[in-house]
Amino acid sequence: MTNPDTAERRPLTATYRMQLHAGFTCDDALAALPYVEELGVSHVYLSPVLTAVPGSEHGYDVLDHSQVNPEIGGRPALERLAAAAHARGMGVVVDIVPNHMALVSPFWRNAPLWQVLREGPTSGRAHWFDVDWEHLGGRFGIPVLGQPLEDALAAGEIEVGSGREDEGPAAGQPVVRYFEHVLPVGTGTEHLTDDLPALLEAQHWLLGHWQDAADVLNYRRFFEVDGLVGVRVEEADVFEETHAELLSLHHDGVVDGFRIDHPDGLADPGGYLAMLRAHLRPGAPVWVEKILEGAERLPSAWACEGTTGYDANAAVLGALVDPTTADVVSTAWFATGGEPDLDVEVERCKRQAVDALLQPEVTRLVRRAKEALPHADEHRLRAALTELLVDVHVYRAYIRPGEIPEPALEQPLLDAIERARATRPDLEGELVELGQLLRRPDVSVVDAAAAADLCVRFQQTTGPVMAKGIEDTAFYRWHRLVALNEVGADPRAGEAPEVTTLHTWAVHQARHWPLGLTTLSTHDTKRSEDVRARILAVAGDAEAWRSLSAAGAAAAQRHGVDAPTAHLVWQTLVGAGRVEPHRLHAYLTKAVREAKLHTTWVEPDEDYEARVLSLADEMVSHEGEVSAAIAEAVRDNEQTIRTLTLTQKLVQLTLPGVPDTYQAAGLALVDPDNRRPVDYEERLERLRRLDAEGRPHDLADEVLWLRSRVLRLRSWLPQAYGPGADYQPVEAGPHVLGFLRGGVAATLTIRAPRALGAAGGLGGTRVPLPAGHWRDALTGTDHHVDEEGVLAVDVFAAGPVALLVTARDLEEGPR
Repeated sequence: MTNPDTAERRPLTATYRMQLHAGFTCDDALAALPYVEELGVSHVYLSPVLTAVPGSEHGYDVLDHSQVNPEIGGRPALERLAAAAHARGMGVVVDIVPNHMALVSPFWRNAPLWQVLREGPTSGRAHWFDVDWEHLGGRFGIPVLGQPLEDALAAGEIEVGSGREDEGPAAGQPVVRYFEHVLPVGTGTEHLTDDLPALLEAQHWLLGHWQDAADVLNYRRFFEVDGLVGVRVEEADVFEETHAELLSLHHDGVVDGFRIDHPDGLADPGGYLAMLRAHLRPGAPVWVEKILEGAERLPSAWACEGTTGYDANAAVLGALVDPTTADVVSTAWFATGGEPDLDVEVERCKRQAVDALLQPEVTRLVRRAKEALPHADEHRLRAALTELLVDVHVYRAYIRPGEIPEPALEQPLLDAIERARATRPDLEGELVELGQLLRRPDVSVVDAAAAADLCVRFQQTTGPVMAKGIEDTAFYRWHRLVALNEVGADPRAGEAPEVTTLHTWAVHQARHWPLGLTTLSTHDTKRSEDVRARILAVAGDAEAWRSLSAAGAAAAQRHGVDAPTAHLVWQTLVGAGRVEPHRLHAYLTKAVREAKLHTTWVEPDEDYEARVLSLADEMVSHEGEVSAAIAEAVRDNEQTIRTLTLTQKLVQLTLPGVPDTYQAAGLALVDPDNRRPVDYEERLERLRRLDAEGRPHDLADEVLWLRSRVLRLRSWLPQAYGPGADYQPVEAGPHVLGFLRGGVAATLTIRAPRALGAAGGLGGTRVPLPAGHWRDALTGTDHHVDEEGVLAVDVFAAGPVALLVTARDLEEGPR
């Protein structure tokens, strides 16, 4: 491979995210490099590459840290991809999954876990996994039985046998089989194979009924997923072994940088980043998948370049909302009978997550709290911990036992304590004591180790409560304006001056995280950026929104579907367009199950789901009233859709940070819909046609053309878009969104275009820019700016977006 110390890479200016799996291997990614390079990207950004569960389409379910996944071609294919990218001057970024590993049947697929299941808490790898061994008397809980253990035994469902030759570390060893589940017989218990009940009782694992999971599970999970077991990467030897292959790829010049998945699940995110940085070459970029809420900021001491861009997306999204129709949008939602207050819905959903989905994690917290506070009543401790978990309004605080944190890092916990005390004054004593333990676990208590563990574990649990309560439940219930239901965003946007929020965020980004990623779509977004733009455009048309809401409610009544769900269905069709029935059905089935109101994944109500799908089918039928209303609304707002689509893209590409492009552009819904195959040959052909002709045929062409022009310009103008370029808002009235980068490049777009038309247009609005000769990098139009600025009507004469650059910088390039 290329010598990493001498290899020449273009500066970090843009990333392009690719999802690797058996159907899209490293060699397939290699074949797509011409498109990615010609687009103007500096770094290819890959999903996890280590061996995952066979057939995994995402790679976050890692089974083996010691090798690159054979399904994507193994290390040789990854090296070929990297060599080809490096030959084009491009870098390679890879996703790391430090928080968890897959726990799947047959269990021998995860060799470290298999060893632990065989040897128990004294195993040399027992400390790898975050297991509460004391809870089950030194046993690892596995609640996979379809009925109670005694019934499964009586039915002959559990058998003893020998591992087959193709069963990896189980080959030739005595094993216990329960359908597809294969478990090891513990060392020293082989003599019990003729007495199955005694054999099971002697194992280091415990089989339990799946309905008893809350009592049987004793390992930390990724959220509520039983098949993902927490890894204790804070242990130095665990870090070394789980990162050895990735670091080898890095030091051999194959991989240049990393993206860190779910750092909030780790015991010490900041400590992990410091440990990782110490193992990397100088200058290697690292980004964290950190979700920030509202005005929350990334911890300043973290050894990384910034976030993966959810915060940028939230800032841009809020600025796109037309505030003039906020009341109409809210009134339409209230008319459905859905919960009017988002805060009430969020609290309800978070409480449901604590009480139902995350019971094992909460029970472990209660045990630790009781050990640290033996005088306290266990039931009251559970109630107090529940209130605190619900009342933390960010994904986590950052408190290290034995250290006094920066005020900002513990403020979320302080706020939660005050909210909980106001809500449950009857728990005042427990809340005060728990608050003290969580903030300063080193205070004098009966069990200091339990207090420290409680402090860390509580912080690891607040993220799952937020994710399962808000992202995966409330966002599927509260459908006021579904385009805003994105991670880190505020579904109530439009009720405040969101442009100011964008500017505040961007100034902070430029000063503190100039290489943080910015994005509009990822593999985790609920809807792609173009879907959201279509919905937001129609939301700016008050009459159309009222008409669609009324027609949707009437159709819902005919099909026996609740009006709030119908509100989701018609907005989905506005955004996704003429989506294929199988895609629409898959999305809506997921959406109503995630809402957990009428049907769930565990207990699906097929009759209700069928009614929802029937409603959706009517709404897409050419003869249907709703279908006609959707078609009319989209047609009437075609130019607004175009404006918002181009606006969000230009803003994202020119904000402080490094713009990321996700492979699945266009009209895509939540995963797995946004992971459909991409035709890179067609995209390359289209890009080259645009380069040759310069005439976009449709909006998709315009977006591609805009993206390629700006990404190429970024590498040409580091003085405007490099890490040293500042950010200055451009104030030009309520209908112009603009900012200046490095004093030499101005992003200018039209905001709330429909409201602008109603107000009579831009009139004499002037855009204040430094006097001089400017040129639109998108159209080539020259603008001579005097002391009074430039007329907005001239800036937007050719379209709703403009990128003005000083003529000197555009002609002379880098300086």
